[in-house]
Amino acid sequence: MQSVAMRRVVITGMGAISPLGVGAEALWQGLREGRSGIGPLRHPDAERLRVKIAAQVPAYFDPAANIDERVLPMLDRTSEFALHAAHEAITQSGLDFRHNELGVRTAVVVGTGVGGETTQDEQSKRLYGENSQRAHPLTIVRLMTNASASQISIAYGLRGPTYAVASACASANHAIIQAAMMIRYGMADAAITGGTEACITYGALRAWEAMRVLADDTCRPFSANRRGLVLGEGAGIFVLESLEHAQARGAVILAELAGSGMTADATDIVMPSAEGAASAMRQALADAGLAPQDIDYINAHGTGTLANDATETKAIRLAFGACADRLAVSSTKSMHGHALGASGALELVAVVGALRDSVVPPTANLDHADPACDLDYVPNVARQMPVRAALSNSFAFGGLNAVLALKRAP
Repeated sequence: MQSVAMRRVVITGMGAISPLGVGAEALWQGLREGRSGIGPLRHPDAERLRVKIAAQVPAYFDPAANIDERVLPMLDRTSEFALHAAHEAITQSGLDFRHNELGVRTAVVVGTGVGGETTQDEQSKRLYGENSQRAHPLTIVRLMTNASASQISIAYGLRGPTYAVASACASANHAIIQAAMMIRYGMADAAITGGTEACITYGALRAWEAMRVLADDTCRPFSANRRGLVLGEGAGIFVLESLEHAQARGAVILAELAGSGMTADATDIVMPSAEGAASAMRQALADAGLAPQDIDYINAHGTGTLANDATETKAIRLAFGACADRLAVSSTKSMHGHALGASGALELVAVVGALRDSVVPPTANLDHADPACDLDYVPNVARQMPVRAALSNSFAFGGLNAVLALKRAP
């Protein structure tokens, strides 16, 4: 990839809706304080479910804020999250698409693992549970996987390449990589990108219960007493620009998206491969022009399942060799839960915060050492330390791996 002259890509805006609050700053402050967004499940059918906990967006979130009331009837919850996060990110970036041609040169790429699950669940209940003969007339425009990307494009008049990426838990990172590549190769000057998910529905929770990978107390990544993942929801959206474009307009640069790596395990649909994950990390380092010793922090995929955490530890050791022991590694899913296709985007907020503020967020609930997980996981309390460069890992069912490499703002 480095054989062609490419433009550098930077982040100039970020927005988020998460279990730790409304806004990227609320998410980052919660993470650095080690606060948990995991709590009792809020759902009308909670009594019918075995799972009793989730990481949900706070009940005070107002879907009508920052969204035209005429648009709201067309939105699934996943698009509500995406539009709110996009508004925050674009506002922070200072970009204005109304009176210039930038909209033609701005891409929109949004990842989601499930798409309009709330709409799907509601209409299935209506058709099969209540024996209705008709679905809601706006069902398709709400549940289609590309709805969030298209709604952002329409809201801001963005006429560049616009589409969705769906690769389960790696969706957000894959989307961000796609957006960055378009800027690097001159197909776009800016991009609105990230991930969104709203999957805490009766049907989805029943399906996850059947897999027997959900924790019943909390999320404890890398801890010997970990009991599984905790489902979450939310969105993280970012404004990417070429470095030249951002500097020309005097933008505040939050971080540089220096490189990426993508691989497929090609082994098993659910069992992770250490070599596949390690290969994605090696690719990200090479693409960014970084050596293992240049990385100070890794935001781990860290789901809290027995298989993932031990395999990811092995993968980091394979990729970093002797440098693995000096890395700070943490899983913020211990606080914001596993938001599937939005997870990588929520975690990118954490990485940008670490680079900007020289603070590594902790792995919460890590109270029992596991011999199979023997790295420095920054247990329970954030750590003040310089962070020059970082990786953000996302590994998905299907054996799909997507890793971001970031540097401090130039």
